Amino acid sequence: MLFGPHALLLGFLTLLAFTGELLAAGRPSAVLASDPTELSSHGAGEGPAWHPDGYLLSSGEGNINKHESGGKVTVFRRGAGSNGLLVDSQRRIVVCESSQRRVTRIETNGSITVLADRHGGSKFNTPNDLTMDSKGRIYFSDPRYGPREDMEMKDEQGQLVEGVYRIDAPGKVVRVLTHEIERPNGVLVSPRDEFLYVADNNNNNVGGARKLWRFDLRPDGTIRPNSRRLIFDWKNARGPDGFKMDRRGRLYVAAGLNQPNPPFETADVYRGGLYILSPLGQLLQFVPIPNDEVTNCAFGGPNGQTVFITAGGHLWSVRVETSGRTWMGQ
Repeated sequence: MLFGPHALLLGFLTLLAFTGELLAAGRPSAVLASDPTELSSHGAGEGPAWHPDGYLLSSGEGNINKHESGGKVTVFRRGAGSNGLLVDSQRRIVVCESSQRRVTRIETNGSITVLADRHGGSKFNTPNDLTMDSKGRIYFSDPRYGPREDMEMKDEQGQLVEGVYRIDAPGKVVRVLTHEIERPNGVLVSPRDEFLYVADNNNNNVGGARKLWRFDLRPDGTIRPNSRRLIFDWKNARGPDGFKMDRRGRLYVAAGLNQPNPPFETADVYRGGLYILSPLGQLLQFVPIPNDEVTNCAFGGPNGQTVFITAGGHLWSVRVETSGRTWMGQ
């Protein structure tokens, strides 16, 4: 293993070669409008979501936190045990409460509505990320990272399930993906409800999936059989976590590592940062973020052209040329 100046030189050459590959391929470089900037060093572990009142919410340190201009960070909801967050068209906040193994909604009066805590009588694994379609139906991923002894979710053959589910109304939950992916993480419904994108990040196992998939969605909210398409593969690195889409259909994916996690994840090719992909999976640009792990992102700001990035508790931002959907009312 190399240390000191030799390691720094090797890392620089690797990054230079990576950038050269992008330029040599003639791919667009006009996605970004600024370099990344660190906004805060705490409170931003996961789940960023822009609120139309002009602030960012994130999950971190066991709470839902509120990030305002000038780097001010306060606790929005203490002890939420949350991961993915979403603000709907009525300004209600939908929460993946990973610690409580459920999905809830914070109403505008502050009360809590439980949207889903079981399927088929079994508790969920660890609700992770969520998205919403044009009809207001919520899709969420339910992986299990870490200990598996208390997992209850199984299929008809008794096999453990790490699936994706759709919530049509409080307590009305349908499983839409069962074994089509190994370990679902980030999820996103595209405009016009055409596709469901799923990050498949089985990074606890050597050789596990580290892929971004796309599935065709039918009008009833189910997946069209045999429609799975590979968008991007991080191979043996840390795979995709949370991601978002801009108004040109480009995907902004949090993935990669800066320090390897042997024997499970490498860091020599796919470094930690934001991977900007075309709708069909062509790598357009890479935004390096120095803090591991880079977990998620969200569009926000006055014109929706700022991407906020959560990484190792730190909050970063980068301005882009094209706006994205900042909240579910748009």
